[in-house]
Amino acid sequence: MNRRKFVWNTALTSLGGLVGINYLKGNNSIAEDIKSSINGGFMLDNPTIISTWKFGIEANVAAYEVLSKGGNALDAVEAGVRVPEADLNNTSVGRAGYPDRDGYVTLDACIMDKDGNAGSVAFIQHIAHPISVARAVMEKTPHVMIVGDGALQFALENGFKKEELLTENAKKAWEEWKKKNNYTPPISPNNHDTIGMLAIDKEGNISGACTTSGLAFKMHGRVGDSPIIGAGMYADNAVGGAAATGLGEAVIKIAGSFLVVEAMRTGKTPQQACEMAVHRIIEKQKNYKDIQVGFIAINKNGERGAYSIVKGFQYAFHQKGENKVYDSDYHLK
Repeated sequence: MNRRKFVWNTALTSLGGLVGINYLKGNNSIAEDIKSSINGGFMLDNPTIISTWKFGIEANVAAYEVLSKGGNALDAVEAGVRVPEADLNNTSVGRAGYPDRDGYVTLDACIMDKDGNAGSVAFIQHIAHPISVARAVMEKTPHVMIVGDGALQFALENGFKKEELLTENAKKAWEEWKKKNNYTPPISPNNHDTIGMLAIDKEGNISGACTTSGLAFKMHGRVGDSPIIGAGMYADNAVGGAAATGLGEAVIKIAGSFLVVEAMRTGKTPQQACEMAVHRIIEKQKNYKDIQVGFIAINKNGERGAYSIVKGFQYAFHQKGENKVYDSDYHLK
């Protein structure tokens, strides 16, 4: 007998004395309610994936391919976010990302598993898949975060290929920006886009990943929220997970993703928790009308939530065989 059947049969046996096994067998809705309550309310045969932005659709497909074959959530989120990292049409994540104001493409990423282990790289150059380097940091070192030249050195020592990441399109955009701007990093609701992803596998375990090229034309050396555990992404296997997108500085100041997860721990739904985090930013950030921040979250029941400051934030959600893009609700109407 496999583990799933054992858990199900044990649950039925334990509940049989209270409501009667024969009654359960004759009432499918009650039986399904009991089955869905196993593992904290999440049905084991229903893996769930949520990711930020419309390009999360393709990322979700790659993640679900892992989960549908019985793979774990950690492998799924890594495989998922590697898709936009490799997309030459995506100018905010990975190898085709826009450079900083000095023309350097610098990338950030973090990953977290079901046991609370985490890995991160920040301000890394010349590596197309920072998420995989972040996982290597988690699994092969006693550290959580490695940055800059040290991150590149670590990547090369572990078999990653050094590449030139500044594409012709990104270089052209940077040169046009230099003509029109006084070397000042732009802050606006439209200068963002990170992919954050959370997944729950068939065992009911959750993992998360986040990766970005950061704010376009940022100051050289700037790092946002994406590689920071508890800011850009956070997962707790007893509760759920959250990820952020938008102006990283605002997210860092409130430890945004950690705040969302802790709100769910106190009983808030994922939607309520995301709204609370956005409202916290609004309370603290005087220029909130000029920026965008959005959060996504899922709890261990597979329930989702998403909320942003201004209109335009989208997220992709994969559950029960359906993979769709949704418009997030938002604060500024």
